[in-house]
Amino acid sequence: MVDLQGQYLKIKEELDNAMQRVIDSTAFIRGEDVRKFETELSAYLGVNHTIACGNGTDALQLAMMALELQPGDEVLTTPFTFIATVEVIRLLGLKPVFVDVKPDTFNLDPEQLEQVVSPRTRAIVPVHLFGQCADMESIMEFARSHGLYVIEDNAQALGADFLPANGLKQKAGTIGHMGCTSFFPSKNLGAFGDGGSLFTNDESFARRVASLANHGMQVRYHYDHVGVNSRLDTIQAAILRIKLKHLDEYHRLRQKAAAWYDNTLSGLDGIQVPARSPFSTHIFHQYTLLVELTRRDALKAFLLEKGIPSQIYYPLPLHLQKAYKDLGYREGDLPVSEELCHKVLSLPMHTELEETQLEYISDQVHKFFKS
Repeated sequence: MVDLQGQYLKIKEELDNAMQRVIDSTAFIRGEDVRKFETELSAYLGVNHTIACGNGTDALQLAMMALELQPGDEVLTTPFTFIATVEVIRLLGLKPVFVDVKPDTFNLDPEQLEQVVSPRTRAIVPVHLFGQCADMESIMEFARSHGLYVIEDNAQALGADFLPANGLKQKAGTIGHMGCTSFFPSKNLGAFGDGGSLFTNDESFARRVASLANHGMQVRYHYDHVGVNSRLDTIQAAILRIKLKHLDEYHRLRQKAAAWYDNTLSGLDGIQVPARSPFSTHIFHQYTLLVELTRRDALKAFLLEKGIPSQIYYPLPLHLQKAYKDLGYREGDLPVSEELCHKVLSLPMHTELEETQLEYISDQVHKFFKS
């Protein structure tokens, strides 16, 4: 699904030199590269503050901690996402309230927010799934009208452009009160281990998050908040500084591979290629097909026989997961998300895909549906 070795070999000298510089300095925690990476990522995103942390899940937790939400407060979010989005809500004693997604982009459907908002609602966590933005214009308008915070889960769309009606584009993750991302190795901007960051234009949130991520400390050994220990180590920051320089090229290569898939698979009976949002660019963290309800698993097995990996993101929506049964959701409550879990299939998508590989993958998909 991802050729991390091939990507590494293309910029091996740059990366090796960066890592060796940190090793020589022995400044493994809070070294200079961490501060420089935060500054450079802020500049890339056009945002005032970036706080690096241990992973994307921590970034979401820190954002919610910074809002000082109280146990029982409700957070609106999507059930069609990775578990981290909802996990941190429960860990903080908050209540996730699920909003179904749009059947084309798979992102949260803002038209359904009014149905679930309540006097206990405090925040919305939209997820920019698979590489393109949710409808942030509608979400922000709803949030303003109800006095809600917005935390963007931007783990899969770092670098995508949000394209509002006024034409003033913004980077995904910089529209709400805070945005969070992950640097898990398979992400478009991936480290060589875990890592994450939070970004915001609000100085008070930035100060609070920086303190919370450092045990609640601002002045050494003086603790203003009950915090956590969540740090991006210096070697990872040095790696990410190098890869950030290549990020736009990585997006271009993913988009080129997606265009190949589109051109060869569009119109094939039995599948739908990914829809494009009118208010976002798509950077293709995943290239996800919709497959005929009864044939998805057979296609996955067929591709595996041909040496082609594929993946189901996600096989079971979060509202039906065992760990969240106490929330009281039942099958049929969120029908779009439930149907998608039976139809989605992601094909290989990364920066090292060659034309011969793309041709082989596309040919095998055609053979399956024509057999």
